[in-house]
Amino acid sequence: MKTFANIDSTYAQKESAKILLKSIAYDGTSTWGKGSDKAFPAFLEASNNMELYDIETDSEVFKHGIYLDDELSYFESPEDMYHQVYNNTAQLLQTNKFLTFFGGEHSISIGIIKAFREHFGKLTVLHIDAHADLRSTYNGSKFNHACAMYNASQTCNLIQVGIRSMDAEEKKVMDLQKVHYAHDQLQNENWINNVINQLTDHVYITFDLDAFDPSIMPATGTPEPGGLKWYETLTFLRKVFNETNVVGFDIVELCPISGLSHPQFLAAKLYYKMLSYKFKPLKKQS
Repeated sequence: MKTFANIDSTYAQKESAKILLKSIAYDGTSTWGKGSDKAFPAFLEASNNMELYDIETDSEVFKHGIYLDDELSYFESPEDMYHQVYNNTAQLLQTNKFLTFFGGEHSISIGIIKAFREHFGKLTVLHIDAHADLRSTYNGSKFNHACAMYNASQTCNLIQVGIRSMDAEEKKVMDLQKVHYAHDQLQNENWINNVINQLTDHVYITFDLDAFDPSIMPATGTPEPGGLKWYETLTFLRKVFNETNVVGFDIVELCPISGLSHPQFLAAKLYYKMLSYKFKPLKKQS
């Protein structure tokens, strides 16, 4: 039985696991670096070499159970991908598990976010990315990776963090008060609190790995210089999980590079850290 981080199958059972991990192996609309549809095996292999005790939270979150759901990987078109992902996510939301997703390119998030919005009602989408992804259509499809956040901008409380690449037309769609550009974050020590103050109770996180600086995350389809570093990202995510109800998340756009293992290890570590923040032990009362 294949499991995340090679955890014992006792902690990977569908019936008892609190966490569900879904791979969506789709890379149909990416326009530069290809390979995100083949990222999940590399991600799992890297997780096998990861320590499962988290020092920061003093916890072993895998003991809550992490179930690997069947992968979605056969799509006839971007539209077919969207409908399959949306329908499957809507079904999974009835399981009462904490749902997590691994791409694949960023277009997989369109259907996921729609299902979460319908399930939770008012929803904040926290979009961590180098790119705005706010085109209404691109290359003839509204389900292109460049359109990943357009629907969310129209239907959700969309907060964007780390943005440093966009088309001029996308600015017309933006709520500029809720866009935290990478260069502004560098100059504003209070940027984390500013973001937190814009979040509502239910938060879905969509994390494009190109939000990271390519010095630590080169394995993406569209790397951009000047991104987030590891510890500032963890400081930010920890506060988000502490102060809001994160209802699910996805991690997208890992494109493995042959002979280079650290990017997929970073992705696996990020995934596990986010789970550790979500399920961290409650402090004992003195």
